[in-house]
Amino acid sequence: MSLLRKKDVSAMIAASQSGTVLNRNLGALDLTFLGIGAIIGTGIFVLTGTGALTAGPGLIVSFILSAIACGLAALAYAEFASTIPVSGSVYTYTYATMGEIFAWMIGWNLILEYGLASSAVAAGWSGYFQSLLGGFGIYLPTAISAAPGSIPGETTYFNLPAFSSSS
Repeated sequence: MSLLRKKDVSAMIAASQSGTVLNRNLGALDLTFLGIGAIIGTGIFVLTGTGALTAGPGLIVSFILSAIACGLAALAYAEFASTIPVSGSVYTYTYATMGEIFAWMIGWNLILEYGLASSAVAAGWSGYFQSLLGGFGIYLPTAISAAPGSIPGETTYFNLPAFSSSS
């Protein structure tokens, strides 16, 4: 048993046509909106304010550069999808081209990426929500409105608004 073994592309195509694998439920438009939602959610709620403080007007240049990088990544992904025409992801393409161990690592990296993106959006949403409540004179206790250890000198246990937005 080799960790570098690869899946045969013709076997993957045959399996996808026989219906023995998972059915495709999300279309290209759904996946596009999912990706754009994560990018915009993180960009609007978290990174724009932080980036504007440090980069100033140069933030627009970084957005343009990241848009170019995203476009090139999309072209590379489209090339993989046309070469291996099965319902899959980067995990599937890596399994077919580089081997099982690399596909396993990429699969776990994808889980880490989705978890990090959703937690960043939830933390950003929590900050905006607490600011909105503060405008009405409602303030949540610090112990349940910030991540543990995020405020020096304060005891914080749990970010309840962030948790509520992600569940």
